[in-house]
Amino acid sequence: MSDSIVIIPTYNERENIERIIRKVFSLAEGFHILVVDDGSPDGTGAIVGHLRNEFPDRLFLEERAGKSGLGTAYIHGFRWCIARAYAYIFEMDADFSHNPDDLPRLREACISGADVAIGSRYIKGVNVVNWPMSRVLMSYFASWYVRLITGIAIRDATAGFVCYRREVLETIPLDRIRFVGYAFQIEMKFTAIKYGFRVEEIPIIFTDRTEGVSKMSTRIFREAFFGVIEMKVASWFRKYER
Repeated sequence: MSDSIVIIPTYNERENIERIIRKVFSLAEGFHILVVDDGSPDGTGAIVGHLRNEFPDRLFLEERAGKSGLGTAYIHGFRWCIARAYAYIFEMDADFSHNPDDLPRLREACISGADVAIGSRYIKGVNVVNWPMSRVLMSYFASWYVRLITGIAIRDATAGFVCYRREVLETIPLDRIRFVGYAFQIEMKFTAIKYGFRVEEIPIIFTDRTEGVSKMSTRIFREAFFGVIEMKVASWFRKYER
């Protein structure tokens, strides 16, 4: 039984899913993988189901009826992993924008004292490959905006490459996490800090996808922009007790 599991949410990732699974399983640490697929019409779930025959004790699949958002997929995955007592629970994209070779570095950070380890694009300058300048600036200034509004000192607040110690996810009331897009990533980090958990950023190089289609939209961006203010105001009326 591994103590570490990587949650990979998917929607139409047939070009990437087998390669990312095999890459993670090639690592020496023996990670498990949970794929949460939102009814991908391109057959992503069927590919994972076939691979389960090859990796029955390391690869798991949760299939949902339709596209319900990144945040709800991760919360579904968090609950599944908590119930099975994994010590280190990871978020990672399917498209190789997050390098699986960095998973052991995030895990080591949590073993060494961090409660949450973030694969950060901006802790040492801007480490992004293949993004247009407009996208780099939007992401970079989104994190600046989050720091300004919330007061948290995270350089890459929208990062989706994260390792959580199980105790963090057991403490955060997951049923009260409101957001589903990139604002979900901000809300999780903000809430972990409010509960007094130690968050550490680990520098990574982020490489934009070469296969498949990005899920970014203006609706997701609006949710993040206005949601940060709502989240900060709501925090004034909440108690964060462990």
